[in-house]
Amino acid sequence: MKKSIGISPNIETLFGTRDENVRVLEDGLNITIDLRSNAIELEGAARDVARAEQVFADYESLQKSGYSFNNGDLNSMLRVLTADSSATLRGLADAGRQRSLGRRMVQPKSGNQRRYVEAIEKHDMVFGIGPAGTGKTYLAVAMAISALLAKRVNRIILARPAVEAGERLGFLPGTLQDKIDPYLRPLYDALYDMLDPEKVDRYLEKNVIEIAPIAFMRGRTLNDSFVILDEAQNTTSEQMKMFVTRLGFNSKAVITGDITQIDLPNARRSGLLEAIDILKRVEGLTFVHFDESDVVRHHLVQRIIRAYDEHKTLVAEQQMLLLAGGKTTESGAAGARSAEVKGPAADTHDRSTASVE
Repeated sequence: MKKSIGISPNIETLFGTRDENVRVLEDGLNITIDLRSNAIELEGAARDVARAEQVFADYESLQKSGYSFNNGDLNSMLRVLTADSSATLRGLADAGRQRSLGRRMVQPKSGNQRRYVEAIEKHDMVFGIGPAGTGKTYLAVAMAISALLAKRVNRIILARPAVEAGERLGFLPGTLQDKIDPYLRPLYDALYDMLDPEKVDRYLEKNVIEIAPIAFMRGRTLNDSFVILDEAQNTTSEQMKMFVTRLGFNSKAVITGDITQIDLPNARRSGLLEAIDILKRVEGLTFVHFDESDVVRHHLVQRIIRAYDEHKTLVAEQQMLLLAGGKTTESGAAGARSAEVKGPAADTHDRSTASVE
């Protein structure tokens, strides 16, 4: 099917740098898009052409309403749109407006990120699991701030295990808070990125936002709170159980972690891994898994994560081959030993038979 649509003012901005947005639409919807002197020609299956036509119509309508796309948001929206047949450009833009935090407008940049944000809205406890750079912590903090500003909760509590610290905390200068702050710095960074520094400092001073190691959670019941546990792969089994049972009334909890970067001693199992097994069938909470396609950092990060995954798979295959080879060798050796045992016995039997004869 072919369809021509008229060119509206500034429609060329939809195409993106070096037509990168057009390629996203063409690859995602399996269509071809040609810009003519007086029209845009779309060619492909009727359903896909209709979706592309809706994208152009939504873009024109959003522009007329004063909506502006920033920092690659449009490209991200188009990727989400092509991956999810139920998504529309207007729907994604309106969702971003609803989560505007003043300095930032939170816009999921992949299908998994969109599912993650929607899961946080619908469930009281969400586990976000995946590699670094997939936006797990950033989006969780953004949703927490959104809930606080909308007065759905009264405070935000951000926790992290200080696994690397241990007894070495004593060698860092300053008070206890000064000692643990370096391990909590990523949470501070996310806050200052979304809110004015003065507002963050005021919230921290009044304990409206509290940032602390997970050990500080013991014995507490957290009501009217948005609680985030970051780097959960470094919690012990006891710490994880303690954290997930802190949740009080009118509260939400988001637990994030990367199970490929566990810093616990080898003898202790990650509390996050155990929670995945134990809680996967519990009603009222959900798990959202990310992969390298969700990475929103430098494009090299996706390739690096993929290279590590491929190397891990290769090492696992080599170990299996070595184990299989070892078992074959052991089986052969056992067979040889068995033959040695049977050999003399057979000779004795033959000699005894001969003597009888």
